[in-house]
Amino acid sequence: MKGLELCERYFRKECLQVLEREFGQELNRMAIGLVGDGSDCYGYDDEISRDHDWGPGFCIWLTKSDYRDMGNTIQKVYKGLPHTYKEYVQRKISQWGGGRVGVLEIGAFYEGFIGKYQPPRNNNEWLLLPENGLAAATNGKVFEDPLGEFTKIRRALLQFYPEDIRLKKIAARCMTIGREGQYNFPRCIKRKEFYAAQYAETKFCVDAMSMVFLLNKRYAPFYKWIHRSVKELPILGDFIHHSIKNLVGEGDYHAKAERIEYISQALINELRRQNLSNHHSDYLPDHGPVIQQYIGDKILRNVNVWFG
Repeated sequence: MKGLELCERYFRKECLQVLEREFGQELNRMAIGLVGDGSDCYGYDDEISRDHDWGPGFCIWLTKSDYRDMGNTIQKVYKGLPHTYKEYVQRKISQWGGGRVGVLEIGAFYEGFIGKYQPPRNNNEWLLLPENGLAAATNGKVFEDPLGEFTKIRRALLQFYPEDIRLKKIAARCMTIGREGQYNFPRCIKRKEFYAAQYAETKFCVDAMSMVFLLNKRYAPFYKWIHRSVKELPILGDFIHHSIKNLVGEGDYHAKAERIEYISQALINELRRQNLSNHHSDYLPDHGPVIQQYIGDKILRNVNVWFG
């Protein structure tokens, strides 16, 4: 059983009646689910994942005032819930795994991932948010939220970046994908700078996948999951997943350069298909400034094209 399914079954079969008995109508002020760090929140957990921060457990999110008034009481009840479910043993908390389950304040939860207790209010705030934090703050599943306060923030974040921010980030990815892949990688190989070449290849891969997430209007997760999750995207997802896999597994540097160019041209074709660029060039950095000119916010449009 996947961890997310396990945690929801544990909540509904073993814990819900206890919470109803202990808190009655106050239960209607609690949002309950599993969202945040951990492979189980993404649905990517496997047998290897079970050695730490995996097992029966869930989050109870409270408003600031409710957390102040009854957070400690609810946490005591939570700690007294059954520690196992069927054959699944108690969750093992690692050194850095604390705070992933249990009673949490809504604002503090979101602030831990995006540095803010509420959705961004302007382009500057959006531009500075960590994308993997946005992915973690919106993954998983909310089992119950009668009050709706937790879900209200979640829905606002799931609407994705404002279009001007998306365009800014796509423009910036054009610059770095082209620089590291189309330009720097073959030059490093010619100079036999193999460490630099490996770094350029890795940066190319990360930013190419990031570009595909942006083209799909989805947040890219933590690096460990980005390659696995990109194949789920409808636009270029399966293509980029297999292309990156083949690129990384390729042993010949010249063949790698050809694969990099093949991926780059696919990205350019998609930019044209989405009417984001009409530039004739086969070099991605030529498309960045073109895309940036579509940004409506004049201040953002004038920010250095490499930033994003």
